[in-house]
Amino acid sequence: MKKSISKKQIRTLVLYAVLIAVEAIFCFTPLGSLPLGGPIVATLAMVPVCITGVLLGVKAGTVLGFTAGLFSFIVWTFVTPGAMSLVFTPFFHMEVGGVNLGGSLWTLVICFVPRILTGTVSGLIYKAVTKGDQEGKRKYFAAALAGVAGSLVNTVGVLGGVALFLYRDFGLAIQSFYEAGYVTYSTVWGFIGFTLLTNSIAEAVVTGLVTPATVPLKKLLDGKVS
Repeated sequence: MKKSISKKQIRTLVLYAVLIAVEAIFCFTPLGSLPLGGPIVATLAMVPVCITGVLLGVKAGTVLGFTAGLFSFIVWTFVTPGAMSLVFTPFFHMEVGGVNLGGSLWTLVICFVPRILTGTVSGLIYKAVTKGDQEGKRKYFAAALAGVAGSLVNTVGVLGGVALFLYRDFGLAIQSFYEAGYVTYSTVWGFIGFTLLTNSIAEAVVTGLVTPATVPLKKLLDGKVS
């Protein structure tokens, strides 16, 4: 006898499908970038991943994190290949000063692992902070903390990967862009510092604000809202 699908399972699948669709929109369209003034642009791609970890749990967040990594790989390989493709795909090459850059398999680690861990960490933090909280007094704080932590995990993971695995290639590319007047920093550490002080803070704040706003959806998943 076939086991019927519960209403809660249907709601969960529908919400998961919506979050995947939002992730695709953020990855493949300009809607995934939120200008905040000057050079500061918050990338919204990690927001659905953190929300998934909070609303649907660690496993679902981890899977959506992998999906975000896959979308990122597709974008930087086929949709809008450019200088940053050096970081996210081994199929991009460019020549700087007679040196052929790119092609490192470490780019796959940088592209996928931080995104996967974003969903995992977000789910784990929310679960840990709300454990034993029967009245739900900590749920909004837990969601905000999960959003901020998840966003920072992705940023630190990507930047750390650049520093550890792609220092030579990315450093030569950065130096070339600096000499051409495209960027104001001339080293990999300049790029990392600039990103940490601008985009990463903005992304963490935005994710930390948006994620707790979705917590009431948990009541819908549990069938407590008609």
